[in-house]
Amino acid sequence: MVATVFERQAPDAAAVQAALAPSKLTPFWLDDVARPSYPRLDADADADLAIVGAGYSGLWTAILAKERNPSRSVIVLEARRVGWAASGRNGGFCEASLTHGEDNGERRWPEEMETLTRLGLENLDELEATVRRYNMDVDFERNGSLTVAVEPYQVEALGPDAMTAEQVRALVHSPTYMAGFLDDEGSALVHPAKLVVELARVAVQLGVQIFEFTPVRAVADGPTLVTDRGRVTARKIALGTNAFPALLKRNRLMTVPVYDYVLATEPLTEAQLGSIGWEGRQGIGDAGNQFHYYRLTADNRIIFGGYDAIYHTGRKVRRAYEDRPESYERLAAHFLTTFPQLTGITFTHRWAGAIDTCTRFTAFFGTARGGDVAYAVGYTGLGVGATRFGANVMLDLLDGEDSERVRTRMVRERPTPFPPEPLATVGINATRWSLNRADHRDGRRNALLKTLDALKLGFDS
Repeated sequence: MVATVFERQAPDAAAVQAALAPSKLTPFWLDDVARPSYPRLDADADADLAIVGAGYSGLWTAILAKERNPSRSVIVLEARRVGWAASGRNGGFCEASLTHGEDNGERRWPEEMETLTRLGLENLDELEATVRRYNMDVDFERNGSLTVAVEPYQVEALGPDAMTAEQVRALVHSPTYMAGFLDDEGSALVHPAKLVVELARVAVQLGVQIFEFTPVRAVADGPTLVTDRGRVTARKIALGTNAFPALLKRNRLMTVPVYDYVLATEPLTEAQLGSIGWEGRQGIGDAGNQFHYYRLTADNRIIFGGYDAIYHTGRKVRRAYEDRPESYERLAAHFLTTFPQLTGITFTHRWAGAIDTCTRFTAFFGTARGGDVAYAVGYTGLGVGATRFGANVMLDLLDGEDSERVRTRMVRERPTPFPPEPLATVGINATRWSLNRADHRDGRRNALLKTLDALKLGFDS
């Protein structure tokens, strides 16, 4: 077994504890924005389109539905508050990729990658145009993304166009970087919570009704959404339930909630920022199987997350799973290895969120109840941008439009489901162990990972 750079250059344990000591267990993004309140549903209602979930998926669907047909009545039902779950907790990386990266797409739909790449870039361009059109205050920055190699085996994986260690360190100063690849077109950054708040604002401006604290218990014939305080009967229904239990039986084994952990530093001083460079403000991710992602905020904090991806038996989403000290300590240690010149900095926030992971790493789509109900779930951590594409897919399916989107195999095909418990826990944890082992064996994949690769299955950290 080979020690990783984060083990070879591990910081002092006392420095890790000192950095974490001031942090509070709450998402920085949600702490950094005022969220308006919306009423509960307290009576039966009717709508042309009813949507479950007031995160990115549901709110993009509402906005695009009204843009397509302003006279269409639209209701959005949210179990808690707008953006409280994944949409307010992610890293704010808004990617053009619809396929969780080029390699994943090439393995699954090689003949469609040119089309899917173009559709993804068009989606990101249209998302940016929407932000501008509605004057959305979301800290949108289209600065591109930087993938860095931090181990020798990762250098080759970046390809012949990779930057050298000297070139990448000239962009961002980290002693861990051995090579890098810069994508200056297909990635942007946003403030996640500001984006979801602004999507809700625009939706209401267009005439959408949003109801908070209105959990949907079932989809009944009609089609009708059944809640604790009333029923919403609609001509069409769109489901954007992310990592939460599926309302359709056919999807109950299709995703698992995997917990991702994140830290936010205090704002960097001019001297601290100067010590790391990063003048291009790109989003950064490393090339390990267990990877980190990090970026700057508008006030020059560093958001640093990833690496650990934790599944809890039973497919549950629970508040208790967010407080995992060993994950935060590991992240803090890896941060100080990445930027040792920032030793002494403190973290103000630590948090976690559930990712709706599916076996192909990309969203899947479909309809039920005779075409009156559509769904888009399984974004596996790349939903900030792709949910807008998924919203258009759901609307195409519900409206019966034979669009280029819905003709793709990516949209028409479903992934392989996860097995039921206890096999799901055994399989996921065996895969996570194998990915960790590969990171400690110069990237060499064992028989389990090779088999999953051959079957076009797997688990992404």
